[in-house]
Amino acid sequence: MLDYDEEAERYDTLRGGEPRAAAAADAVLGLVPGGARSLLDVACGTGIVTRRLAEGRAGLRVTGVDRAPAMAGHAAARLPGAVVLADARRLPFGAGRFDAVSSVWLLHLVEDAADGRRIVAECARVLRPGGVYITTVDKGASHNVGSDIDVVLASRPRRPASDAAALVESYAVEAGLVPAGQARFAGRGQGRSPRRAIADLRRGWFVTLPPGHPLADGFAARLAALPDQDRPRPDPVFALQAFRKPLSARLPEGGRPGPQDV
Repeated sequence: MLDYDEEAERYDTLRGGEPRAAAAADAVLGLVPGGARSLLDVACGTGIVTRRLAEGRAGLRVTGVDRAPAMAGHAAARLPGAVVLADARRLPFGAGRFDAVSSVWLLHLVEDAADGRRIVAECARVLRPGGVYITTVDKGASHNVGSDIDVVLASRPRRPASDAAALVESYAVEAGLVPAGQARFAGRGQGRSPRRAIADLRRGWFVTLPPGHPLADGFAARLAALPDQDRPRPDPVFALQAFRKPLSARLPEGGRPGPQDV
């Protein structure tokens, strides 16, 4: 897995920047109920999407949380006083604290199913009854746009997707949530060129082909043989799923406050 403290400085530049952030925020807000007044953005990263969530709807108070100090530092510069350094597996907020919770590009990084289940349960816990949890699913599949790059990479080692839509839904249902909608959005500016795919390969973007993997050089050579080395192929199209906490859901007695119930 990438070191997200090391990635912080170049994260936005390598992932579509503001156009992609705008598309993501618009899609998330499209699933947030109109009456929502508070939203928690879990794994907010550099805050590039989080800031647009805050700007995108008047009266919506947005809080970000991330466990990587460098990422959280960038986010705090974008949203002063609204970013908390914490682990998504144990959110430092009381039960029923937020009208909406989002986690954009998080669950695909989870290597242990128990952690994925715990993250979704925590997001559900801090939701008020009637609130909505929104998360990206099937991120890896979103990058398969049918390009020549995808043909080269099709034979790379695979692992089961930790953010598969059916799996995430099972976690949500276990946590007492019910399906509440879907959306899709383009990862603007994130279409890969062969040269960029090689750079991603070298820096460990593909988790099953880490730097030094015996197969990495072969994939790099095949990518280097493709035409139009600097021409981006089509942008990925990402998927969001929303889940609602039923109004009948009961909060724990007094909730479970964390070290920073903000």
